[in-house]
Amino acid sequence: MDVKTETTGKTPAETSGKTSLEPFYSLRSNIDRMFDEVMSGRSLWPTRTLFDWEPFRELPKKGGMIVPSVDVSETDDMVEIIAELPGLDEKNVEVVLRDDVLTVKGEKKAEKEEKEKDYYMMERRYGSFSRSFRLPESVEFDKIDADFSKGVLKITCPKLPETKPEEKKIEVKGD
Repeated sequence: MDVKTETTGKTPAETSGKTSLEPFYSLRSNIDRMFDEVMSGRSLWPTRTLFDWEPFRELPKKGGMIVPSVDVSETDDMVEIIAELPGLDEKNVEVVLRDDVLTVKGEKKAEKEEKEKDYYMMERRYGSFSRSFRLPESVEFDKIDADFSKGVLKITCPKLPETKPEEKKIEVKGD
């Protein structure tokens, strides 16, 4: 219920020129701008987060850089990273661990050549990508495994077994 002032006969929102929904319009505008920046590759953020997502595509502003779709999940026992890399094979993919940062790199090259009686066509497409993920300290770095099958890279990072302190019941003494 809007209360009108005696002097103007208008609600405070009408007097200021703003509606009660103004903060929501401003929030939506800012969120739309952020999504536009991220999806166009112009993001001001220096790095991607661990759980970011985008389709496998070429970014025009980054000179043919490919951005693969990656799913990251974590359970009590492991961290699992699954990257969709269509058109690549294991020879074109590299997985490197340095300190606690796991980096997946790859390069996609495709050539298509057609020779017919009255024409000759050759197409070349290429691009590279590099994605890095900071792993938790609880991962057993010596046991990380990477499998590539049918365009999908699956990296499993087992965690160290947690050392739970033994539970000991302490007797409560009374007076």
